[in-house]
Amino acid sequence: MADDIKRRVALKVIGTTLGVGAFAKALAPIAQFTENTSVGEFLQKHYRELSSTELATVLARLEADTKKNYGREVTIQDIRPQAGVQFAYALNLSVCIGCRRCVEACHVENNHDRASHNSYIRVLEMEQGSMDMGRGRADYDHAVPEDGKFYMPVQCQQCENAPCTKVCPVEATWQEPDGIVVVDYNWCIGCRYCEAACPYHARRFNWKKPVIPADEINPNQSYLSNRIRPQGVVEKCTFCLHKTRQGQLPACLEACPTGARVFGNVLDPNSSIRWVLENKRVFVLKEELGTRPRFFYFFDK
Repeated sequence: MADDIKRRVALKVIGTTLGVGAFAKALAPIAQFTENTSVGEFLQKHYRELSSTELATVLARLEADTKKNYGREVTIQDIRPQAGVQFAYALNLSVCIGCRRCVEACHVENNHDRASHNSYIRVLEMEQGSMDMGRGRADYDHAVPEDGKFYMPVQCQQCENAPCTKVCPVEATWQEPDGIVVVDYNWCIGCRYCEAACPYHARRFNWKKPVIPADEINPNQSYLSNRIRPQGVVEKCTFCLHKTRQGQLPACLEACPTGARVFGNVLDPNSSIRWVLENKRVFVLKEELGTRPRFFYFFDK
């Protein structure tokens, strides 16, 4: 792996050499701000280096930690990409009414901190006839839709040429074969370079330990998606891979009352997303940057 990752691994090698007890004492200053991180968790390998046995141990530990810290039994799976699948999303701006039900669905499905009401989706209220995102408002608080406005939900674009993955100094984020950009939340060091590099403001930083009532936790979780993320890491939309890789639809699409959202496998010639791309005049945000998003927008007329 890259030299940057080797430097990240160095501490773990030292820990193995010293032994868990001695290393725990050596980590005492660090533990002041990572009090919820066990030595075993700190020494964990990168997701892509874990053997099946090691990964099973990690998942069991995370499930036990969730039970201990949140009082909820959960199942955390490792759901891999399917062969012959390339996911893409499209959104019909002609019928989006700005209701933000997609935002709420994302919030609940992905086990976000309740106090901050975090979500991976922002809905911008835009002036009709303008595509200036800088003038779009995400804080509108009036009844929708409003005359003279249209609404543009923005989330991770799952870029084919993703700048966020290129700037990570430890390769904690990467693009999977089905096009979804993921994060190993146990490998992320919280430097936020990826957050700064994203031109769509699609990444979120966990400033605090998420607070979620036990009865509100979604127990169906995946290592690379909606498991409860630790404090001090950057997180993002994963097209609900814990659902979509198992033949279901993203939570935001299921919540949309107008049918504005279309999702599917672009390699399937009979898919709804393929029909949209072939029959609608689609566009992507900030095309001039060359990020090649897998998230498309279109109007009916």
